Parts: sequence; C-alpha cells; structure tokens
Amino acid sequence: MAQLLNQNDNRTARCAEFSAKDIGREVCVMGWAQRQRDLGSLIFIDLRDRSGILQLAFDENTDRAVFDTAFTVRSEFVLLAKGTIRARGEGAVNKNIPTGEIEVAVSELRILASAQTPPFAIEENSAVRPELRLTYRYLDLRRPDLQGNIIARSKISNIARNYYAENGFIDIETPDLIKPSPEGARDYLVPSRVHPGKFYALPQSPQLYKQLLMVAGFDRYFQIARCFRDEDLRADRQPEFTQIDVEMSFVKQDDVIAVTEGFLKKLWKEMLNIDIETPFLRMEYKEAMERFGSDKPDLRFGFELKNLSDIVANTEFKVFAGAIANGGSVRAINVKGGAAYSRKEIDALADFAKSYRAKGLAWTKMANGEVSSSFAKFLTPEENAAIAERMELSDGDLILVCADKDQVVFDTLGALRCHCAKKLGLLDPKDFKFMWVTDFPLFEYSEDDGRYYAKHHPFTMPNPEDIDKVDTDPGACRAIAYDIVLNGTELGGGSIRIHDAEIQSRMFKALGISDEDAQEKFGYLVEAFKYGVPPHGGMAFGLDRLVTLLLGLEDIRDVIAFPKVQNASELMSKAPGLPDAGALEELGLAVIAKEENE
Repeated sequence: MAQLLNQNDNRTARCAEFSAKDIGREVCVMGWAQRQRDLGSLIFIDLRDRSGILQLAFDENTDRAVFDTAFTVRSEFVLLAKGTIRARGEGAVNKNIPTGEIEVAVSELRILASAQTPPFAIEENSAVRPELRLTYRYLDLRRPDLQGNIIARSKISNIARNYYAENGFIDIETPDLIKPSPEGARDYLVPSRVHPGKFYALPQSPQLYKQLLMVAGFDRYFQIARCFRDEDLRADRQPEFTQIDVEMSFVKQDDVIAVTEGFLKKLWKEMLNIDIETPFLRMEYKEAMERFGSDKPDLRFGFELKNLSDIVANTEFKVFAGAIANGGSVRAINVKGGAAYSRKEIDALADFAKSYRAKGLAWTKMANGEVSSSFAKFLTPEENAAIAERMELSDGDLILVCADKDQVVFDTLGALRCHCAKKLGLLDPKDFKFMWVTDFPLFEYSEDDGRYYAKHHPFTMPNPEDIDKVDTDPGACRAIAYDIVLNGTELGGGSIRIHDAEIQSRMFKALGISDEDAQEKFGYLVEAFKYGVPPHGGMAFGLDRLVTLLLGLEDIRDVIAFPKVQNASELMSKAPGLPDAGALEELGLAVIAKEENE
C-alpha cells in the first residue's frame, strides 16, 4: 500500500548531488529503484531520480526489518531511505557515475509506492520501439537521456527569457483563441458555445497580435508562444509547436539580425561552452538556390551545384536539350568520394531523385583513372571535356546531373548533395555552420490555381527597389525577409513588416484579396494602420528544432514531453477523441461519419 510522507520526511538532496565530501552525513533520499541486487548477506539498490543514481547498501549491520523490506523491492518501486553516507568498499568504486565513490548505509527504508514490471527497461538509450515508448510516455520520460533533453530545453527557454529581458524586451502573452483565417496552413477550429455556429481558431503564430503590440507602443515584444497548424507531419514537424517570438519597433533588418546573433552566441556559450563567431555569413536567396539548390543550405561540406546549360545548349542529346528548350536548366554536383558507389547504389540515387519529381539522373564517375558515364556517348568530346573541366572531375569523383525545370533541378540536387554527404559520413553534428539567407522572393506562384501567394506572409515589406513591381510583376519582387539557417535546417525566420496602409492594400490586391476580404479577415489590423504605425520587424525561432540541433539529436519528438505521431494523434492519451453527445448538442454540432476511402 502506498505511504504518505511524515512531517519529518524531508529530502536532503537529490541522489547525484552527494559526493565524497558528504561521507559521515545523515541523509534522507527519495526516488525510484533502478535495480535491486541480492547477494545473500548483502543487498544493493540503485536509487534513481532526475539527477542520477545513488547506491543504497544493506548488510549484516542493517536492522533485520529494514533488510527484509529491501529484499522485496523491485524495479520502479518508489522508495524513501534514511541513513549515513559512507565510502564504498575497496574495489567497489564505480567511475561511470558521479556518486561512484559513495553509498548510503540504510537505517530506515520505506516503500512509498510499489510498481508493476514496466513494459521496457528504464535506462539510457533504451532500444525500444517508438510506438511503445510513446504509449507509455510517462515511463519513457524517466529515462536519463530523455530527462536530460527536457531539462536542457527548460534551460534554453530560461536563457532566452533572460537575454531578451536584458535587452529591453517585454514578455507579453497573446490570445490562444483567435479569429479563423484561411491564409497559410489549415487552422485548428474551436467551436464557441456562447456564439452558436461560430468558431475560434488556434493561432498558427502570434503574427498580427505582435504587430499590433508595436502599434500599441510596446517597442520590444518577446514571447515563448504555442502555435498550431493542421498540416501533414514529418520528422521535424508537430501539429502544436513552440516559438521564441520577437518583434521590434524603429528597426532595420540589421538591427533584428544583430539581436538574434547575440542570443545565439549567448545560448551556444552557456549550453555548450562554444564561442560561435559573429556576424554570421549572409547569402541572398538567389545565390543560395544557385549554389546549393536550397534556401537552407548546409555549409559543412561542398558538393555545390554548377550550371552546365551553356555547355550543352546546342547538344543533340534530347534529355539535356529538351530541358533547356522548356525554360529549364542542366546542373550538376560533384560528390567527392562518390566514385566508390556501385551501380546499384547509383540506381538508388536515381530513385531518390525521382521522389523530387526529377525524370531521371545522369552520372559520370572517375575511379582508378577510368571514366564511366551514363551520358558521355551522347555528347561530343568537346562537351564532355568542358563538363569535366567545370565540374573539376578528378579520381574518386561522382558527377550527378539533373535536367529539368529549375525548381525541380534545385530541389533534386539540393536534396542529393545532403543525402550523399550523410552516406559519406560528412555531417558532423558538432560542426555548427550558421548563416542568414536574405532577399527572399516576396511572392511564389502556384501553377495549381494560377495565382500568387506570399512567400512568408502578407505583411512582409517589399524591397524598396521593387515596390513598383508589386502590381505589375509580382514574381520579380524581393522581400525584406531573412531566415537563420544552421546545418541545413531553418531555425527561424523573420522580416521587416509593412507599416504603410497603402502598401499593405497593394499587397492584398496582388494576392487576390479584395478590400472586402481584407476587411473581413484582417479588419482590426487595417483599422489599426490608420492610427500611426512605427516601422517594425521581427523574428521567430522554432524552439523544438533549436533544441534538437543544439543537443545533436535527429528526432524532434525527443525534446517534446508529450509529442504527437505522424497522424497527429497521441498514443498515450489516445487523443483526439469524441466528445460525449451532450457536449456536441450544447455546441449545436453533429459528427458526420466519412467513408474510409474519402
């Protein structure tokens, strides 16, 4: 039977907070039994809490009733132990744990709660199916490595709060129940009981509210904000996530970047004792795409894209000629060390390329001085020589060529360079390469519905040189927008915002949003812009991704206490679930079943 604590049951410290300096000290410790070892006349129990392990010892000098209680202890029993810290016996020191020199000679032992045998071992880096771990997440969270991740996340949040407070930012909460907006990803909708037939939305970000706080004169805003998007998931995305959200008035792009770099410099120093160099490299979006095929380049290795279109502009090889004739390009990467790939592995790379809509993948490699190729026989000797020269082909190299529309080529080769670098073991998680990508397109065109969408959001300021193009040539407009990138991952992004009502109106029109639609969707912002808006801009970090990268982890779920799986459900609580009929009736709602194949 579970026991309550008595008035004099006061924990002295956590398990791993003791050391040889405490020998002879009377202590009271509490935690979970990691394991019990019965050696006949000796019993040892490893007591665990979030700080680590402390050994409890029971021997011939232990009170018999206490010894008998220790005999009944099993893994994950919750224990209270009182006794004296003493040095371990000769040859019994465990150098693998901080408390390996000491143990507690127990004089009192109480079982505060018993436990069933857990479905998996509660130990560091336990090799357990992810589905089982998430079903019993409360047990999974007892594992030392996972606890360390969550504790590190808390520390990172506190560093952010302290840094921004020291730099004059005010922590302000914004609403979690807001007006639905069809722009961006799908909203999570919340029905209103007091307004029948109407719905709130959970915020995809605090974007409009933090801009309104600038209108309100708060000057510098900061929030660790919860955000929600009803979209398909992947390894680094959750339906609910956390942002370090920042907005500043009377600033230029350089001011936002400087504050951001200061935060990251402080964070890496306090968490990893690494002095990262600032200012970070800046690269325009166009250059990033041309060189790396991505707006979030990984700079830890080479394999840069090279444009071969001019070399093969007049080729008779239809694969290359056709791509150029259709307005596309022919580009390639040189995978240093890739010549060791077998034909089967190269075919697998071609299949990988097709997942990015490429129709195929051409290749040339040089191994032991001999060149083999999938396309050389279709080109002239001069064309082959020019390609080899531009790609700096040497022994051990594998040249991968993609010919298609520019976006397909960029997506394909951008993904291939990272895929090959990973296969070749070139991605050192402790090599931190920060950079800014700037001058993004203001709009992106969708061929599906023949219209322009905002690349970031509709409130991003156009580059002053391109404002006149907003109405006439939206595809040529650049934005005052910037993303912070680390090792091929976007940590966050921001922009200078539109603070002029006339420019905002032109932006809405370019996006196909009429005055009436703008009033319906963003009326409160439109109204606010009539009352004097300061120039302002901001930044938002994905906290989950930031913690994942800083800790050198691969799965974002390992830094979230209770994450969702790919279908946006939570295996532990079985969310989402159906409310009872009474709740639905009160809200004026009914559930309509959908067929499996709908």
